[in-house]
Amino acid sequence: MNAPLTPTLRFLGATGTVTGSRYLVEFGDRRLLVDCGLFQGLKQLRLRNWAPLPVPASSIDAVVLTHAHIDHSGFLPRLVDEGFRGSIHATPGTADLLSILLPDSGRLQEEDARYANRHGFSRHSPALPLYTEAQALHSLKQVRRHEFGQAFEPLPGLMATFSHAGHIIGAASVRLATDAGSITFSGDLGRPDDPVMLPPAAAPASDIVVIESTYGDRRHPAPANADALCDVIARTAARGGTTLIPAFAVGRAQAILHTILRLKAAGRIPDLPLYLNSPMATRVTRLVQTHADEHRLTEADRRDLVEKVRYVRSEEESRALNHPSFPSVIVAASGMATGGRVLHHLEAMAPDPRNAVVFVGHQAAGTRGATMLAGATSIRMHGQWVPVRAEVVAVDGMSSHADQEQLLAWLATLSRAPHHVYVTHGEPQPADTLRQLIEERFGWPASVPEYLDVASS
Repeated sequence: MNAPLTPTLRFLGATGTVTGSRYLVEFGDRRLLVDCGLFQGLKQLRLRNWAPLPVPASSIDAVVLTHAHIDHSGFLPRLVDEGFRGSIHATPGTADLLSILLPDSGRLQEEDARYANRHGFSRHSPALPLYTEAQALHSLKQVRRHEFGQAFEPLPGLMATFSHAGHIIGAASVRLATDAGSITFSGDLGRPDDPVMLPPAAAPASDIVVIESTYGDRRHPAPANADALCDVIARTAARGGTTLIPAFAVGRAQAILHTILRLKAAGRIPDLPLYLNSPMATRVTRLVQTHADEHRLTEADRRDLVEKVRYVRSEEESRALNHPSFPSVIVAASGMATGGRVLHHLEAMAPDPRNAVVFVGHQAAGTRGATMLAGATSIRMHGQWVPVRAEVVAVDGMSSHADQEQLLAWLATLSRAPHHVYVTHGEPQPADTLRQLIEERFGWPASVPEYLDVASS
């Protein structure tokens, strides 16, 4: 009688970085990819988006997604274009978000390529998008929906189950199990005290646990630091400037809008016009109504998001916001200032010392957000250097990621000790700090894998 097959795990991304989440699970002669994200930030990471995969796309039988953020899902259209023909398994919330995020990602890449070609600042002639909006729409045909807590079989003999991870709508931890072993991927874990999302479910027991470490070396202020956001908006308005907040279109944009609306209602900041300038974030905000069972917002909160926020829909409206005639607050994607409409606002607003640019989430190495927070006096955008004279502020405590203690608390909910914990999705310092704490607190073997490392249960 043959012994049960043991799944093996290869790390194709999210090693040494918070982006490019891709884990290859090999089970007999079958292959499954957990997450299929884009690399962002440093150029040497971004170049991996263009490099051939370590295995042919056509040899991958299925994809299981933890959630829809582009650093976890954004490579899917390229994977399909390169020959992947299997199913893409996701929660209903993730599936709904994919239908917004992936086409938008393709459209932005097409726009960036056209802009580069028109202005001649690309080193490639012609500049090409990684994939198009049409290719993104085509990839959505392979998405299959699964409810939280209901096991399904992405490969014969391998069962998968989603559990709530908090973080954003649809976000899940994923447990894969065979007769011979099991692996749990935390995905991006949310916070128990998040103002919008419900807390993560307990960690499902597994032989191997793969845990994120975005904030593995720090704790968030308690409570979330609305006071700092209040202060910067108030002082910027007092000097006649506009507060620009780069924010991830999914999750953080809605949380920031909710926080600002509460500050206005309490009279803590002036009743300034509040804009959301992201077509994608606008569509995502509508999903808050559809998936009301996944978040804390009341019906009144959801109504305020609809009625008290000015949604910028056209490019003409967006261009007009580059030079507001009165103090305002503008929330625009993307959160690390790597693309989207926020770049055009930065070009116009960063040189003016009356304005403020407020970063409210993690800024990966190599992104414009990280560069500005490091004190850069100019940033490069659209082939030119733009002076930074605006006040640049980091408001800590508003991230949708669990912090160090919250990550450890999630691990503590495991009903039995795992054989090994792999710490991923973090830059080197946070990842290794969390690894050490796991070994010290729980006595479990833990390690920080490198790109292309292989693990076995």
